[in-house]
Amino acid sequence: MEAQRGRTTDTSKCVHCHICRKNCVFLEKYGIDIGDAARLNELAYHCFLCGRCSEVCPVGIDGRQVVADMRRRQVSEDAGAYVNKKYKRMISEKKDYLYRNYRHITEKSVLFPGCNFPSVYPKTAKRLAKILLERAGIGTVYECCGKPIADIGMAGQEEKILQEIEGRLFGAGVTEIITVCPNCEDYLCGRVSMRVVNIYEKLKELGIGGKISGGCRMFRPCPDREKGRWLKDIEFFLERECSVIEDVQCCGLGGNGGVMEPELAKGFAKKVKKCPDTVYTYCGSCAGNLTRNGCKKVRHVLPEILGTGERPDTVKSLINRMRTKNL
Repeated sequence: MEAQRGRTTDTSKCVHCHICRKNCVFLEKYGIDIGDAARLNELAYHCFLCGRCSEVCPVGIDGRQVVADMRRRQVSEDAGAYVNKKYKRMISEKKDYLYRNYRHITEKSVLFPGCNFPSVYPKTAKRLAKILLERAGIGTVYECCGKPIADIGMAGQEEKILQEIEGRLFGAGVTEIITVCPNCEDYLCGRVSMRVVNIYEKLKELGIGGKISGGCRMFRPCPDREKGRWLKDIEFFLERECSVIEDVQCCGLGGNGGVMEPELAKGFAKKVKKCPDTVYTYCGSCAGNLTRNGCKKVRHVLPEILGTGERPDTVKSLINRMRTKNL
């Protein structure tokens, strides 16, 4: 992954204005800026990779990419010894995704729900797959996009996963991937040859989905914070304009930072919990993790507009994910 256009990964350009620190609880905790490269390198796996520092940096340092590059170098230097020990369970599941299922693949368009949405919203995932197949002949592929592996710095394995996904989809004649997860869309777009679209754009195109009535507060997932492309498509399904939660930088799962900073991750949920209204999001990972950390008022947009009313299943999420292999 490269720094976004117009941004730099040269930390020597940091003017130590502390703006990034004021906007990131991780940097604030350790009293560092993105320009404090040596210390940041030591704490690379404590970062949530949310990109908030990149958004606010006045000199254009892409802090998220800086940390991602640090992680990659560390994996290269120790041949992955640290991450294989620290993230053993996740790696064993994701590096060669255990619950992969391409049996329902179709030509042209496929639904790509990712690994987390079917875990916490199994009923809605099944309903969505059924609707798309019946209404538009669109099949479903159950696969992990590879972002969790990329986030911990395993560059070689990351490329292998992408090549395998590309090969399977291209070989089946797929030209369009419909993503349910903003992380999948952000990660795959431009890295595979297929067109990548979000589920709300596709549902709007097909005339599927009801409206969410009343006002709502929206928690945006990290990949959509800056550009807001998903939120723009979701607004079609809202009867009233939503207000966006701006003061919570992440759900706590970003970049696997919660493994090293569990209290900071819980703190994000506590802030969301203080919101007096129902909080909507459009990321299964966000909904699941915020609920798991005590914020029971979170609702995912997709179950609401598809009429399932399903709440996140944080108890049987692993079992639900395992079941996708045999759907």
